[in-house]
Formats: sequence, C-alpha cells, structure tokens
Amino acid sequence: MQITRAGRFADVYVLTPPVYSDERGFFMESFRASWLHDIAPGVQFVQDNHSFSHAGVLRGLHYQLQQPQGKLVRVMRGRILDVVVDMRAASPTFGQWERVELSAANRCQLWIPPGYAHGFYTLEDADCLYRCSDYYHAASERVLRWDDPQLAIQWPAAQPLVSAKDQQGVAFAEADYFTEPGLL
Repeated sequence: MQITRAGRFADVYVLTPPVYSDERGFFMESFRASWLHDIAPGVQFVQDNHSFSHAGVLRGLHYQLQQPQGKLVRVMRGRILDVVVDMRAASPTFGQWERVELSAANRCQLWIPPGYAHGFYTLEDADCLYRCSDYYHAASERVLRWDDPQLAIQWPAAQPLVSAKDQQGVAFAEADYFTEPGLL
C-alpha cells in the first residue's frame, strides 16, 4: 500500500493499493486495519455507505458537528473528483480545500478525518463506497455552498446537477466550524 498526503493537508491521505493483474482480471486488498492504524490510530469504522451518481452530479459539501465522521472513500465504478474543506477553526489549513480524482481505474482511496466538509463531482457515472468512523447524525449535518466564492473551489462544471438540500448550503463565512482541539 502506498500512502501519500493529499496536498497541503497533514492528515488527509490517498491510499493506492498494489494491484495484481493477469489475463483473468485483478486482485487487490481494499482494506487492512493496519493501514488505517498507521494514519489514524484508534479509528474504527461503524457504518458503510454506497452512493450511485450520474455524470454531472455534485454532492456536498457535507459535515456533521456532532458525531463527526472520518471517511475512507473509494470508487467501484466510474470516476469522481473528490473535494475536502478543512472546517477546524484552530487548524493552520482552516478554510482551505483539496481535490483528488478517484476512479475504478486508479483504485485509489481517500482518507478524510473528522473535521472536514466533503463532497464530490461525478466525472462519469459512479458507484462510491465510504466507510465511516461514526454514525450519520442528521440533526447536526451542515452543508456548505458548493460554489462559495470565498472558497473558490475549481469544479469541472459551472452548472452541475445539485440536490435541493445542497442548493441551500451556507457560505463558508457563515458556517459552523469545529472548535474542539481534539480534532487536530
């Protein structure tokens, strides 16, 4: 397993597994607890999510103030541009974002620790799986505007298909942030 940092963030990682291919197909380990322990000691997963999105769909940017979730995201079919925004007020990268392409072809996974908003744009019809470190807590879910000019995220499309909930996202300047030092 090759583990690299995702851009400027010290705790967001891209995991690239070794893949063994031949004329029959391929084999790879998609998860091993020791990998996670190396980058996020003590984290355990309690919930798996599976989403399907058509090309041109943008989901997010979501986070939960209570029961914040760490997520290990991968794409089983298709291709997405995954985006994370640091929502931890005490972080040196507070308010900054990174994006990573995840696809069935590159087989990469993205570890996003608690304290980040998360969303993605679907470049091709995609099945995404995410393993979560805490349960979904609807009452504390927050949504950032995907097109907030302050964040200036470089999405591949100016007019993606966005849910009604995501259209109601708030600007970063008006958002609730994480203030607990335990998330750093």
